[in-house]
Amino acid sequence: MTRISLNSKKIETIKEICASFGNKPSEIINILHKVQGALGFLPKEVQEVISEEIRMPVAQIYGIVSFYSFFSMKPKGEHPISVCLGTACYVRDSEKVLDEFKRQLGVGIGELTDDGKFSLDCLRCVGACGLAPVALVGEKVYGRITPAQVKDIIAEYRDK
Repeated sequence: MTRISLNSKKIETIKEICASFGNKPSEIINILHKVQGALGFLPKEVQEVISEEIRMPVAQIYGIVSFYSFFSMKPKGEHPISVCLGTACYVRDSEKVLDEFKRQLGVGIGELTDDGKFSLDCLRCVGACGLAPVALVGEKVYGRITPAQVKDIIAEYRDK
């Protein structure tokens, strides 16, 4: 895995967020949410700064970040796309929809397009089974989508 370099501004942002929660290990979830909101993701280098600030082992922080699907150690695109592969969506061909997103964007699952506009992921359920198959772009839900609609969905965000 490639190391990222954190500039002094990002390090200061992380330290300020930790301090806003009193540098308390018991506030780790809140700290991680706020830091990810500010920086977009939580790579190893960010976790190390948090570890130093709140005096919590980096391995413990990594365990939290890797356990909860909300947290990401990889950068997400400006418009993150997630395709549901839960049972209802899967039996209604969400895998074909996912394959079309891969083809149209030229990326695999967990990857980011070269321009940083889109990232692609899959998830297990969004709780919209009646609309299966479902995909999310950011927080917008697209239901009953077909592979033929993927190109138009991407086009909505391409020039934003």
